[in-house]
Amino acid sequence: MAAVVAATALKGRGARNARVLRGILSGATANKASQNRTRALQSHSSPESKEEPEPLSPELEYIPRKRGRNPMKAVGLAWAFGFPCGILLFILTKREVDKDRLKQMKARQNMRASNTGEYSLYTRTWLGYLFYRQQLRRARNRYPKGHSKTQPRLFNGVKVLPIPVLSDNYSYLIIDTQARLAVVVDPSDPRAVQASIEKEGVTLVAILCTHKHWDHSGGNRDLSRRHRDCRVYGSPQDGIPYLTHPLCHQDVVSVGRLQIRALATPGHTQGHLVYLLDGEPYRGPSCLFSGDLLFLSGCGRTFEGTAETMLSSLDTVLGLGDDTLLWPGHEYAEENLGFAGVVEPENLAREKKMQWVQRQRMERKSTCPSTLGEERTYNPFLRTHCLALQEALGPGPGPTGDDGCSRAQLLEELRRLKDMHKSK
Repeated sequence: MAAVVAATALKGRGARNARVLRGILSGATANKASQNRTRALQSHSSPESKEEPEPLSPELEYIPRKRGRNPMKAVGLAWAFGFPCGILLFILTKREVDKDRLKQMKARQNMRASNTGEYSLYTRTWLGYLFYRQQLRRARNRYPKGHSKTQPRLFNGVKVLPIPVLSDNYSYLIIDTQARLAVVVDPSDPRAVQASIEKEGVTLVAILCTHKHWDHSGGNRDLSRRHRDCRVYGSPQDGIPYLTHPLCHQDVVSVGRLQIRALATPGHTQGHLVYLLDGEPYRGPSCLFSGDLLFLSGCGRTFEGTAETMLSSLDTVLGLGDDTLLWPGHEYAEENLGFAGVVEPENLAREKKMQWVQRQRMERKSTCPSTLGEERTYNPFLRTHCLALQEALGPGPGPTGDDGCSRAQLLEELRRLKDMHKSK
């Protein structure tokens, strides 16, 4: 129809009109094509009239468009996830560290409270005596011949015989071989002590008690009843069972040729005494019976005193001669030397002594006695004046005339570390 109209217009009018009509015709055609495209889009979008798209020609290949990578995207993701994770990890780690510290503090407090409670029961009630009797029965069954093999020391008319009792204690029989008189130090097991008295064929005339604890004084009753003339010596401040003759600092007990001096050494208990056998009458070395004040490479716990008190007591012992023989109240040598190796690992004197002690203990032989001269070289509790220990474990030496305070602090720290070392 459009073609007919165009032809008619061309015939009746001029060329100008023909050009106008062509423009109108082309516009109409464009409008019709636009309308057709609109209908096609509507038909595709309508759910009722969906048609399958025409497949691509096999000659054509679809190539997806690639977007350029953002180099900061990985950094942003790492920061977004890493920062909060780091904060969370820090919080959790800090909480665990705080928990561990709290547990350690509670463990120390519980240990102190437990030690205080157990110590009170042991020393101030009959439960302690019953516990001691149970220890005595078990030790007699387990060690019918004693926990260690001992060798007596014989001097010019004097004999010192160690007696192994309980699981690691020592009692000592001191004999005047000419007068056949004997003194016993800390008779824990009266049966074992009596057997030694009968074997030696001597008369017991005195009991020297270093302190009140049952593992040192438990045999006082039976022996004093068996030997009617036997005197029981000790400190009146310590509540020694069956005490008959109280002693003070520097008092001397004389039995035959034996001259034994009492030295007040409080700290382990309030009235702890050590006994020094004078070596001059028999032209031999002096002998120190130290109870629970001093051991081979160790010292006793401070139950009834302060670090300053214990330091003063140890200094009293340090004032004695280097050749003085040390006879301690317990067989703790191997354990104590092990701890000394922790605080002074490069001490060659300690290493040499440790090798000897280990050979002795492999054969269940006693390590008594040592000498005070030896103890000065490897016993850390007698070495609080050493700068190496002060730098490693405690404050340095104080001002002139005030180094006692820093030494007491170091002694307290050593004792704390020793208690923790033993509990491991």
